[in-house]
Amino acid sequence: MAQQVSVDISRRNGSTDLPGAESCPSCKQLLDVGELEANLKVCYHCGHHFRLNASERIAQLVDAGTWNEMAGNLRSADPLDFFDLRPYPERIEEAEFATGFSEAIRIGTARIHKMDVVLAVMDFSFLGGSMGSVVGEMFWRAAETAIETRYPLVVVCASGGARMQEGILSLMQMAKTTCAVDMLGEAPVPFVTVLTNPTTGGVMASFATLADVIISEPGALLCFSGPRIIEQTLKEKLAADFGLAESNLAHGQIDMIIARPELKSRLVQILGMLEGGVACALQPLWEEEARPARGGGTFAQALGRIKAFANASWRSFKR
Repeated sequence: MAQQVSVDISRRNGSTDLPGAESCPSCKQLLDVGELEANLKVCYHCGHHFRLNASERIAQLVDAGTWNEMAGNLRSADPLDFFDLRPYPERIEEAEFATGFSEAIRIGTARIHKMDVVLAVMDFSFLGGSMGSVVGEMFWRAAETAIETRYPLVVVCASGGARMQEGILSLMQMAKTTCAVDMLGEAPVPFVTVLTNPTTGGVMASFATLADVIISEPGALLCFSGPRIIEQTLKEKLAADFGLAESNLAHGQIDMIIARPELKSRLVQILGMLEGGVACALQPLWEEEARPARGGGTFAQALGRIKAFANASWRSFKR
């Protein structure tokens, strides 16, 4: 008597043995790799956002040929001579070989829809996007460059938190990056963060949530400690949406959730508003508009107009 046999071809990590196909970890549908890439690695069945590495993120966000990387030669040292199961330098070398990057963040200048920006992109595939001394230093340099050029700073975050192989030196980067954000505010230079899955730990507790505008991708995990750790500590069951972007938005922790296909155009609109209405991709953009004069940019001019309006006599507006 014939029997029916079902075969599950999916691996535990959500991939599949079928050539040119990948399984969505959310809806379990098989996805054509080519169509998935064309859709910016967003599932075209359920909208699940796959994780991107730094190179993929840069390619999606910036105008072609405009990325100029900075500080790509910085490398982590081993000040504590740290050894867990393996020496810390060995872990760094393995991460460099696997990703092709020198650290868990890449910084540089670029254009997004013809608007000049300083861009920093974190990469979770490099030691979980952990923030060590080099990540803190590179964020500082990105902030300094933004202040010098008067370009807005955009940071795409993806991190598991502080890099504990560097001990207290890693935790000090929370204070260092926070000071850099203060410098941006005093300049003033617009600062926007894009939180992706996951953004946790010391990054979430420092610069990631100190921006002028905080954006998240849908479904991203955004919290200091993961739900599993909290449940084990408190011995209580958390809400199903604990730490997700949608829950953070409902509680006022972030400003908006933007799907990846809309992120580039929405970023330019937000930066244009922060700079006082500078022309963006929806309007013709001239070089002199894209580069405000040092110390007297459009952001400062807009602030001056607002102050003048606030101080004006009410009789000026009486009919």
